[in-house]
This record gives sequence, structure tokens and C-alpha cells, in this order.
Amino acid sequence: MAKTKQAQGKLLSDQEALTVLNRILKMYPDAKGELNWDSVFHLVCAVAISAQTTDKMVNRVTPKLFADYPTPEDMAKADIKDLEADISKIGLFRSKAKHLKEMAQMLVDNFNGEVPKDKKLLMTLPGVGEKTANVVLAEAFGIPAIAVDTHVARISKKFKIVPETAKPHDIEKRLEEILPQDKWIKTHHAMILFGRYTMPARAKNPDPYAYLD
Repeated sequence: MAKTKQAQGKLLSDQEALTVLNRILKMYPDAKGELNWDSVFHLVCAVAISAQTTDKMVNRVTPKLFADYPTPEDMAKADIKDLEADISKIGLFRSKAKHLKEMAQMLVDNFNGEVPKDKKLLMTLPGVGEKTANVVLAEAFGIPAIAVDTHVARISKKFKIVPETAKPHDIEKRLEEILPQDKWIKTHHAMILFGRYTMPARAKNPDPYAYLD
């Protein structure tokens, strides 16, 4: 039934979409984030610099970054050139270094050096958008959230869970409607791994169902 609807270009019903998502979750039942971090502050840093680059590349540069700047106070005092040098292997490193320094300064000035647990407050931090805020809520604090990255967006569109023109915020809200809250974190991780390893952007078969077990 789901295939028929997709062939007709119609969106899946809630139940059909849930079936697809459950099958993806079944393929990756132990899915979790692949970024390395050792503190909530460092998680924010890692996610904030992960845009338009791979988790593997982020994990290559963060050991030195984390060692050089263990706390927001340390990073706020950093020379911007030193920050840039630490993350120079990743794309947009200059703007990302600027955001890191500004983010650390705001944590010191406004939050006593502690990362807030509130989504709206997180999104006031420089370089922290909705996706980053949701990752931090889910990973650091165990607060149910769905972070819509390129994989989650692509899979949601390929399976006709959302329209092709859907924006990340709309995709997030649609997935929240379909999924039980206790599955938000696991399913979004499973979707990322499915998109990264099972049905990558260059996958040749146009039928997404061919990639489901």
C-alpha cells in the first residue's frame, strides 16, 4: 500500500509512515550519535562545527580543540587564529571558529559557563540552530528531540513522509506527530545511519523500499 501511494506521488498516512520508520529502526536498533565528546560544552562545539562536513572529519579535529579549550572560559579567551588552526581541516572553519568563540563568551556571560537545557535558550547561542539544539537536548540531557540533518530530511522526502518542499522545522514537526515520544531519539539516529550507510544520496535504485530489510 505504501509503495502504491508513493508511486502516485501521495504522502504516506501516519500509520504507513510509522511502518517505514519502525523498519528503519529495526535495522539500526542500537543507533546512536557518531560524534565524540566528553562534556556537554564539547558536544555543542562538535555539533556546531559539523555543518557541511562529516562526523569523521569532526572527530579528527576535536581532540586537539577539546584539549586546548576544556571549558567555555578557556575558549572565550582564545585567540581566534589559534581556534581557526585547530579546526582548519573542516569547511567554513573561519566562520565556525568565530561562532565557537562567541558561543563560549555567551555561555560565560549569560549562563555561568553552563550549557542550558532549554531549546530556545540554546538557540540564542551563536552557531546553534534548531538541529544543533535538538542534538544537545537528546544526547546530553536525554530530552526527547528529533534533529533534522540532511539524511533525515532526504529519507523523509524519499519515502513521501513529507513533501519534497518541506523545510527542516516542518519535517521535525511531522516526525514528532508520527512517532511516539519515547522513540524520537532512537529513530532519528537510525534514520541518520540508514541514510549514511544503507541508502546514501548516491544510491542507484530509485525505489527507497529496496533498501529496507
